[in-house]
Amino acid sequence: MGNEMVMSCSATLPDPYFRNELTTIYLGEALRVLHGLPAGLVDVVLTDPPYSSGGMTRGDRAGQSCKTKYQSSSTEKSYSEFSGDNRDQRAFLTWCVLWLEELRRVAKPGAVCGLFTDWRQLPIITDALQVGGWVWRGIVPWDKTEAARPQKGRWRAQCEYLVWGTNGPSWSVEGPCLPGFYRGSVFKEEKRHMTEKPVWLMHELCKIAWADDAIILDPFMGSGSTLKAAAELNKQAIGIEINRDIADVAVQRVSEPTQRPLW
Repeated sequence: MGNEMVMSCSATLPDPYFRNELTTIYLGEALRVLHGLPAGLVDVVLTDPPYSSGGMTRGDRAGQSCKTKYQSSSTEKSYSEFSGDNRDQRAFLTWCVLWLEELRRVAKPGAVCGLFTDWRQLPIITDALQVGGWVWRGIVPWDKTEAARPQKGRWRAQCEYLVWGTNGPSWSVEGPCLPGFYRGSVFKEEKRHMTEKPVWLMHELCKIAWADDAIILDPFMGSGSTLKAAAELNKQAIGIEINRDIADVAVQRVSEPTQRPLW
């Protein structure tokens, strides 16, 4: 249902960059692609937008490459740079509201939206979610374990956060009761993007899409962790990515056989 609906929704929607029986990928800027999707299409939004974190001013952020911000000097792998990570707070809030409003149009009434963020941007992303018209429901921490970001004389910044809400005040009371936090490491040998969320984590989060015909949308899909996890659960998913090289990684990932059982 989902893929056929996407194909016929609007003349402004670009042709899919990739499609198989479960996954549809669009190459382009997220907001422009979202404009082409039909209203009331998706049941769940799970995404990891650029954080625009670190640095107090736009100049600070623009002067740092993503590799400088997110990779330590000891990292052996080299990942592609990605865009959209150098906005100051006011620009970041405005930008987030634009695509969150459009996401709400694309989502079904009662749909769930989950957005990743770090501690620096946690206040602003909770504001953006609400200004974009979603009903804020809570925060789900991801504890990356004691291996993450040690700081002498300080508490470790070892958590990131999923801020979540619903499209309207009502949502389904059916489905599983999921955990309120997740703990586990990034497996570096599986990592394919500089700031990638691990597939095991997205696999667990995608269980919020419990209905058999549920459609998951990731408008900032990066290397495709969400789409891979959705495929493992036999769910339809739509992804959007602006960087062709990174989109190609996602295509490769979702084309590989699933490693976990379908349930």
